[in-house]
Amino acid sequence: MAVRRVMPNIQSETVQESRDFYGLLGLEEVMNHGWIMTLASPSAPTAQVSFMTNDRTAPVVPDMSVEVDDVDAAYAVVCDSGAEILHPLQDEEWGVRRFFVRDPNGRVVNVLGHR
Repeated sequence: MAVRRVMPNIQSETVQESRDFYGLLGLEEVMNHGWIMTLASPSAPTAQVSFMTNDRTAPVVPDMSVEVDDVDAAYAVVCDSGAEILHPLQDEEWGVRRFFVRDPNGRVVNVLGHR
């Protein structure tokens, strides 16, 4: 299993203002579903940050997202470790397969793969 990217998720009620502010630093909007917006660097597209008002299908907003090349393998490893799963592995309508797990620091990690 390989990590493809890691990005912070910031819970925010000022998503558009955040886009404008981080645009000053050169980040551009690459995704916007209304409840989550992702900005990325045009020169390094995996350098990203997301802003979320809430999570559409999960009970909490994750602190960070980790995209892996095999989310099913990641889920098996994490489950075997006994870590707390907050959102079970499932396919989402926007094209990702994901689960949420709590890390040892109490942070919520969204582990995902694109379908």
